[in-house]
Amino acid sequence: MGAIQIRQSRLDPGRAAYDFTLPAGEPWMHEIRRGQTFRILDLEGNQAVDTLFFSAHDPAERYSAQDTIRRQGNIYLTTGSALMSNTGRVMLSIVADTCGRHDTLGGACAAESNTVRYALDRKYMHSCRDNFLIALARWGHRYGLTKRDIPSNINFFMNVPVTESGGLTFEDGVSAPGKYVEMRAEMDVVALISNCPQLNNPCNAYNPTPVRLLIWDPV
Repeated sequence: MGAIQIRQSRLDPGRAAYDFTLPAGEPWMHEIRRGQTFRILDLEGNQAVDTLFFSAHDPAERYSAQDTIRRQGNIYLTTGSALMSNTGRVMLSIVADTCGRHDTLGGACAAESNTVRYALDRKYMHSCRDNFLIALARWGHRYGLTKRDIPSNINFFMNVPVTESGGLTFEDGVSAPGKYVEMRAEMDVVALISNCPQLNNPCNAYNPTPVRLLIWDPV
């Protein structure tokens, strides 16, 4: 699985060019320019943050779970991980991480998965897939993005162990209040986040909470 790489950041939140607290269960979309540093901070602990990245100049180029896993030979992300695009280019590099492990396989909760995993009456509960669709309806036209452009996502702070038989389990998160992951953009990217509203599994301790999003300009 590879070793967890804990690394603190030296960046001062007071000097961030952008600082926004994203409420529990809400979507967010924002451009991050090459050389900027992007931090996702888990304010209350164990909050899953479903995240996608697209090239700001060519939305057909986007985060690829397959290329990312193959590049590091690891299904989990931590300090030093390179987030790869579907054209084999590095989109962002994880430069600091106080959580230590982030999921690449669990995907985004949706009406269909809520129904299959939990119960028929969970079908219409708000989901990350809904959040992605809402964000694309609000802001996707700026970049030519639609629902057909949604690939497999990263789940920051989420704990999804792989069983010996190759299955996935959704377990209590491994994060805690104040933990964060920090990435340097290696190209101009558009970040798309669903601050997960899931209430049916312990990925966020059955209690969705806010996260803080910060961006620093290059020093």
